[in-house]
Amino acid sequence: MFIFYLRYYKQEQMRKFDAIIIGTGQAGPPLAASLAKNGFKTAIIEKGELGGTCVNTGCTPTKAYVASARRAFVAKNSSEHGISFEGNIKVDLQKIKVRKDKLIADSHAGLEKMLEKEENISLIRGKAVFANNNTIEVNGEKISAEKIFINVGGRPRVPEDFKSVNYLTNRTMLELEKVPEELVIVGGGYVGLEFGQMFSRFGSRVTILERGSQLMKKEDDDISEAITQIIKDSGINVLLNSNCIKANQANGVIEVEYDCEEGVKKIKTSQLLLAVGRVPNIDDLGLENTGIKTDDRGFIQVNDQLETSVPHIWALGDCNGEGAFTHTSYNDFQIVNSQLFEERKRKLSDRFPSYAAFIDPPLARVGLNEKQIREKGIKARLAEMPMNKIARAKEKGETAGKLKIFIDAETDKILGATFLGTGADEHIHTIIDQMYAGATYRVIRDAVHIHPTVSELLPTMLENLKDL
Repeated sequence: MFIFYLRYYKQEQMRKFDAIIIGTGQAGPPLAASLAKNGFKTAIIEKGELGGTCVNTGCTPTKAYVASARRAFVAKNSSEHGISFEGNIKVDLQKIKVRKDKLIADSHAGLEKMLEKEENISLIRGKAVFANNNTIEVNGEKISAEKIFINVGGRPRVPEDFKSVNYLTNRTMLELEKVPEELVIVGGGYVGLEFGQMFSRFGSRVTILERGSQLMKKEDDDISEAITQIIKDSGINVLLNSNCIKANQANGVIEVEYDCEEGVKKIKTSQLLLAVGRVPNIDDLGLENTGIKTDDRGFIQVNDQLETSVPHIWALGDCNGEGAFTHTSYNDFQIVNSQLFEERKRKLSDRFPSYAAFIDPPLARVGLNEKQIREKGIKARLAEMPMNKIARAKEKGETAGKLKIFIDAETDKILGATFLGTGADEHIHTIIDQMYAGATYRVIRDAVHIHPTVSELLPTMLENLKDL
């Protein structure tokens, strides 16, 4: 009888919060800080490492590796610039990993300090599962709130036929302490290309298997062709139209079977990286106990304010399928925060899609590309410039790629841009800022840019538009 009353008492004493955030990815901590500042008693729940994908397995660690790979590349390829090195260039992956781990640890410490110093924030370590629309169970305890924010991120997709082998993902690749002699990568998107190029520069023999007819298949054909050439020039074997069927492993050797134009073939490797997309971390969140709906891709459905089908529950970051990038996740926080606390109300529809692939040279995109413009039937004009016509690119000895800007023929506003070339991930922001300002292309065309830079060619490009 006493045990019964004790259980009943605990149920009656369920902890109540004003807000619950599930996940400490890019949108979670700033939202928790804002809620706390506005007087909301807030619980933020994390089952793994603080910081989500960006801090732990995405931007921070991979760009640290990209930087190391760039140093190795420059050291090995500077003779044309009159610089030579005596002896062999040694890549110490253990040391590269230590540097990466330090960057991650510093981020963890900063986040933990920020979350724990605020009296209105309770950091709860454990796995969250919905009991109903207002109640979360974590560590055997039930907590409730009037506002709940889902920020659980995503993870690499692993096809069923590859689960029986010791495959790598973007997470486990970053735990290697020795550069593999050979590496097969399944998938020709930005994750596969970034890892492929960096490990090729570290010294691995890399093969990329892509089931489509081009790498980076969302890009325009000319951009995809240029990217493919860049990747091949990095010493990587690229096998297009190669649909991977399955993989087997014996005696530490992985054998990948793939179907190509010549029929079924096999390739052997010591290491296999799967880079075939990502899925949201919602399958064990208990959404079946709520009224939250998902779309046909498995992501949580949200409206323009990022509310789910349950009005007091929001979904931010990778789990809502509306961006899957650190910058879009942070903007998700800005949207929700503005709806809750600010006079100016931001919306998802305000956002121009933008991203970069941090290969070398990088690809950067904003808005529509040529494929999308043609599909939508928009009357447009194009400004285009190959990188080998730009003085600064020639001076740097980095002339691969091209710049493309698309203009609405009726409004003269910028529809989008695709930049592939040295510094593209930075000078794309010239276009992004003008698009958010709602300016016509003439603002950039008539601007005076600094010489010698890549950006100085943007005004020149826009003086020579042609019909798309």
